[in-house]
Amino acid sequence: MLSSQSAPVVRATLPAVGASLGAITELFYTRMFQERPELLRGLFNRANQANGAQREALAGAVAAFATALVDHPDERPDAVLGRIANRHASLGITSDQYTLVGRHLLAAVKEVLGDAVTPAVAAAWDEVYWLMANALVATEARLYAEAGVENGVVWRDMEIAERTEETADTASFVLRRPDGLPTEQFRPGQYISVQIELPDGARQIRQYSLSTAPGRKTWRITVKRERSADGRLPEGEVSTWLHTHARAGQVLQVSLPFGDLVLPDGDTPLLLASAGIGITPMLSMLDHVATVSPDRPVVVVHADRSPTRHAHRLELTELVSRLSHASLHLWYEDGAGEWDETVAGEPGEPRPSVVHVREGWADVTGLSLPRDTTAFLCGPLPFMQAVHGDLLAHGTGPAAIHYEVFGPDLWLSK
Repeated sequence: MLSSQSAPVVRATLPAVGASLGAITELFYTRMFQERPELLRGLFNRANQANGAQREALAGAVAAFATALVDHPDERPDAVLGRIANRHASLGITSDQYTLVGRHLLAAVKEVLGDAVTPAVAAAWDEVYWLMANALVATEARLYAEAGVENGVVWRDMEIAERTEETADTASFVLRRPDGLPTEQFRPGQYISVQIELPDGARQIRQYSLSTAPGRKTWRITVKRERSADGRLPEGEVSTWLHTHARAGQVLQVSLPFGDLVLPDGDTPLLLASAGIGITPMLSMLDHVATVSPDRPVVVVHADRSPTRHAHRLELTELVSRLSHASLHLWYEDGAGEWDETVAGEPGEPRPSVVHVREGWADVTGLSLPRDTTAFLCGPLPFMQAVHGDLLAHGTGPAAIHYEVFGPDLWLSK
C-alpha cells in the first residue's frame, strides 16, 4: 500500500497526472528508445508504437493502478497486474529492465508537468511506480518458477510440423519440439510468443493463443494475416511473414506458454463468447472440456464476417457436438443462409444438440444462462465490451467475466 505521506499527494495529483498520461507515455517511449533503440526493434511491438496503442495501454494501466491504490488502500490491485505480468513473462522480461523504465517514466512525468512536480510529488509517484514494478517482478518470478525456468529464460526452438490454410486470411501451424519430446504443458486459454527476424533485421514478437487442448505432443497456433486500414504494413509484420514464409520443417523461436485467461476446473456452467480470430483460446477450452468433462453445461457464442471467413468452423461444430449439455450460437455479418452449404459438412457428421445461426451482430441478451455461469470473452474490444455489458445486465457478476485482448489491453484506458 502507499505510505501515509504519499497517499494524499497521489490522491491530490492523480487528476493532473491522469490528464497528462498520454503526453507522458509518448515522451517516455521516445526518450527510452533514443537511449536503447534495440528495444524497439527486438522487444517492443513497433506497430503498436506507431499507432499509439501501446502508449494508450500503458497510460490506462498506470492510471488504473494508482486509482486502485488510493481508492482501496488496504488491497494490492493484483487484478490490474496479472495480465501484464503474463505478457511480460512471455517476452522474457527481467527485473533489471524495470530500472530503465522507471528512470525514463518518472523523468517524463517531471518534464511534462514541470513545476507542479515538487519533491514531494516526485517521491509519491516514484513510490507508485515501484509498488507497481515490484509487484510485477514478484508475479513474473512466480510465473517463471511455475514454468521451471530461470527468470526470463522462456525461449525454445520449435519446428513447424504442419501448416493448414483455414480460410483465405488465416492459417494454423502445428509446432513440435525438434528433439521429439512432448511439448510443455499449458492451461486451456494460454498463449505463446513467436519471435521472427524480419527482412530489415528487426526481431519482432507476437503472442498467439494455443488453439488445441493440452496433453498432446504438439502445440497449435492459428494466425490471421493482419493489415492496416490502408492495406499496408507495419501492422501485421509478423503475421504477414508467417503467412508468406512459414512452412513445415522450419524452426521458430517460441516462448513457453503463459496467460491468465485460463479455464477453471469444476463443473460450473460456461459461456465461451468469441469473435473473429478470438475463437482460438475458446477452441482450446472446448477441446479440454470435451475430453475431461463432456457433461459440463456450455453455451458457445461466435461472431464472424461470414461462414467462409470463420476459421475452424467445422472443428468448432464437432467439439460442441461432443458435449451433452451444449448449445452453439453463431452470428454472421453476411451469408448466414450459407450455413447448410458451406459449414454443415458431410451427412452423418456429428452436430451440436442445439445450433442457432443468425445474420447480424452477436446478441447474448436472449440466451438462457444460469446465474453461476463463468464467462470467457475474446475478440475485438467493442465486441467484448458489448457482451460484457449485456452479461452484467443479465445479472452475471463482474468477477465471473474474464477476457483476453489480442494486442495492448486498451480496456483500462476507455
